[in-house]
Amino acid sequence: MKNPIKQLFGQTAVYGLGIVLPRLLNYLLLTPFYTRIFERATYGVITELYAYVVFLLVILTYGMETGYFRYASNSEKKDRVYTTVLGSLFITSTLFIVLVLVWSGPISALIGYEEHAEYIKWLAVIVGIDAFTSIPFARIRLRNQPLKYGLIRIGEVSINIGLNLFFLYYCPRHSDSELVSLLYNENIGVGYVLISNLVASSLKLLLLIPDILAALRSVFDRSLFKEILRYSYPLLIAGLAGTVNEALDRILLKHMIPLEQNPMEQLGIYGANYKLAVLMTLFVQMFRYAAEPFFFSKSGEKNAQKLYADVMMFFVIAGLFIFLLVNLYLDYFILFIGADFREGVQIVPVVLLANLVMGIFFNLSIWYKLTNLTHIGAVLVLLGALITVFVNVLFIPRYGYVASAWAHLICYSTMVIVSYLWSRKHYAIPYRAGRILAYILVAIVIYLSNELFLQNVKGPGNLWALVLLSVFGAIVVLGERRTFNQYKSS
Repeated sequence: MKNPIKQLFGQTAVYGLGIVLPRLLNYLLLTPFYTRIFERATYGVITELYAYVVFLLVILTYGMETGYFRYASNSEKKDRVYTTVLGSLFITSTLFIVLVLVWSGPISALIGYEEHAEYIKWLAVIVGIDAFTSIPFARIRLRNQPLKYGLIRIGEVSINIGLNLFFLYYCPRHSDSELVSLLYNENIGVGYVLISNLVASSLKLLLLIPDILAALRSVFDRSLFKEILRYSYPLLIAGLAGTVNEALDRILLKHMIPLEQNPMEQLGIYGANYKLAVLMTLFVQMFRYAAEPFFFSKSGEKNAQKLYADVMMFFVIAGLFIFLLVNLYLDYFILFIGADFREGVQIVPVVLLANLVMGIFFNLSIWYKLTNLTHIGAVLVLLGALITVFVNVLFIPRYGYVASAWAHLICYSTMVIVSYLWSRKHYAIPYRAGRILAYILVAIVIYLSNELFLQNVKGPGNLWALVLLSVFGAIVVLGERRTFNQYKSS
């Protein structure tokens, strides 16, 4: 029998080709690039605009991606489900693009970009394409084609990075070139970030045409659409509330930090330092891409609940290693952002832990997805959204972006606790909660010990960091040797 844990984390690793590698390229190239060529306030514009993207993508996919997995997994109607869901997103995405193009002036004025209505137009096309192509990508994931997924994503990101470097680095330095003078307008400035993204998203759409045309094999099923929509619409509510948890702070900071403290500069600093938690963000995201179809495909097996519990344990352990790795070697990670942005480094441990807890919540969410109680997921995330709004509104004026970082951790922690307690009544999974909490506590103690006692201790290189990572590894191996042995032999 094939080891299911190895299967899941193997797929997670391969999906890393499509998720981690492209975003790592963004991190290694674009984040250092932007934070060195843009002023802090200008980088704040990028941070704010892409916060809107997060909200819009949730609205325009309206839970249909998960709905597709739910109805296409272990189903003889895979083609009909795909055609129905893709057709639905084509209509809504096209309608969205048209409406925004028509009303771009009032919309740009509403959010404070009345002088740059073109930003809103470009953003609308990017979001429309990304929402529509989420379903062809979901089909690729369901068909277990992570290599194909990865190659398309890498192509998209490579174009994006290449165009950013061309427009923002090469062109300003070769403005006397005839070719550059035809393609480049220095007044567009930060707009070239959006133009590069738009071209890359268009390329992605072209590469997905074979998968899009596959929808023509079947017909749009109205009754099936209504059934999927009934399942998915609570996920839209949950998704919207989730984006409040994820992105609202980037919008509120601009409006709630006093003007004399330069809110756009503070937003830029926050956005740059948030990126230092990128390894945890990428790990959680690539795990989610592999885990959702995996969870549904294993739901009918005899030991599914125990498997889900073991997956949670392995996920938490891997996440805590990333938490310690970044924090113990933070002096190196901080070099990836420009010197003008590094004053916000104190939020990095909080953001790392918040993203790990968010991943724990995703693991827990399988109980209400399998029992078709998706409305409970909406309630849980709405609770988190209320906490996010409360903490940000109350504390941003006094503590700035530090309050926003803590809001993430408080919000996700509350959601995890309530979801876990609720799951005991409907779909009890034997999570080893006590041991998970113990590992989290051990990792935090190791981090604090390094911060409080070992920063000024002399030693060769980063010897203490390596020792502390080894200590955590030894504790995990001793504590989980039975679980490791169980899956090692299979």
